[in-house]
Amino acid sequence: MTNFWQDKRVCVTGGAGFLGSFVLKGLAERGVQDVFVPRVENYDLTKPEDQERMLDDAQPDMIIHLAALAGGIGANRERPADFFYKNLMMGVPLLHRAWEKGVEKFVVIGTICAYPKFTPIPFKEEYLWEGYPEETNAPYGLAKKMLLVQSQAYREQYGYNSIYLLPVNLYGPRDNFNLRTSHVIPALIRKCVEAKQRGDDHIEVWGTGAPTREFLYAGDAAEGILLAAEKYNGSEPVNLGSGMEISIKDLVELIVSLTGFEGEIVWNKDKPDGQPRRALDVQRAKDYFGFEAKVPFEDGLRNTIEYFIENQANID
Repeated sequence: MTNFWQDKRVCVTGGAGFLGSFVLKGLAERGVQDVFVPRVENYDLTKPEDQERMLDDAQPDMIIHLAALAGGIGANRERPADFFYKNLMMGVPLLHRAWEKGVEKFVVIGTICAYPKFTPIPFKEEYLWEGYPEETNAPYGLAKKMLLVQSQAYREQYGYNSIYLLPVNLYGPRDNFNLRTSHVIPALIRKCVEAKQRGDDHIEVWGTGAPTREFLYAGDAAEGILLAAEKYNGSEPVNLGSGMEISIKDLVELIVSLTGFEGEIVWNKDKPDGQPRRALDVQRAKDYFGFEAKVPFEDGLRNTIEYFIENQANID
């Protein structure tokens, strides 16, 4: 354990979730023993009174704010108001009260959805304000983006140490595999594995397959978050990514191959593609706090597929 983490009291909102499980593992590996995880059944973080109670109970030196209402294109289209309001209210009042109560550092986890729909490739952090986000996830992206505005404003006016990180699409074991709310990788894994088990002759996939995405293994993302928490104290937003761009078509074919599904891929072109391309410039994270992704993409996919198969009986 470095001296930085010694005797630190850390509150991890969303610590009981997918990314949170990897962040907690990383904190444990650093020897951090005083970690507070507010669980949803005890704290509704959209309510200021629950935020206040959480801060009183946790007494944190640092908050790592992972908590979010997130999901794929379908979930964002069904619940745009929820995605805007809940994410805004989980973040803005909490950052304000953390500053008022003297919490030493606030680590904000933003979203790649904050970038404009037609951002030049690779996405550089300075492009964040050059257009409106892709429509299907704009309410979510803008709600999280307001935390960047707040973070920078509080640093400028109060000198408050809040940092803002922009992870690209995450994947890995313990992800959400619910087909109504999941992101593309867990959804594809579940479709392929279950279709193979049933003996189906095809799977249906949304869109045309033309868009591209970048993916980051959740364990790598957690390491990036903790490196930033330890070493970065600036106002500029920082991308967390792998630096690898892949088309949805190639992604589907890779997951089909890794799962052993032998049927046809049927593209439902009536469904939206989402943002045309996503790929990050990851130089700033390397320069500012030494972060580089480590897990090869196929290895990460194999880990995720193995997790789903081993835990299939307990997955909704």
